[in-house]
Amino acid sequence: MFNYDWFHGPAFEQQKEEARWRCALQHFPNLNPKHAREDEEFTKFHSGLEERTLIYLRDGFSYEVRQIANVSSKSHLVFECVPVDEHYKVGTFVVTVPFDEIVRVEVFAVHPNEKPEDLPQITGFRAFGEPGEYKHPEATKPYKPGR
Repeated sequence: MFNYDWFHGPAFEQQKEEARWRCALQHFPNLNPKHAREDEEFTKFHSGLEERTLIYLRDGFSYEVRQIANVSSKSHLVFECVPVDEHYKVGTFVVTVPFDEIVRVEVFAVHPNEKPEDLPQITGFRAFGEPGEYKHPEATKPYKPGR
């Protein structure tokens, strides 16, 4: 079950850092993870990574989060989403979602130099199949606070 503290506390930042860490390690497969932060090329690559946050809802809708809104609501997640349709890119969508409706949160990390030209569009509609089809990749290392 998701709650306000998950998105506004350290857990969300840890998930984003975990995506960046794994992306950088994947780019440097011969580098020992224990010494990665001491490597100048690794550190430069890691600091240049971008991320996309995707939220999947129980009803099959999905959204890409541009920025979480700073509102006092504790029972809903309020965020600005990234519009996909060109007609709506001139404005801003602020979406409110009850935490109980969120079934999955994904963070995609990529370096701008390696970004695929055809990034998947998150439409807010059932375009990618049912939520149960997702398969989580194997972990490369456990998260350790203060890394």
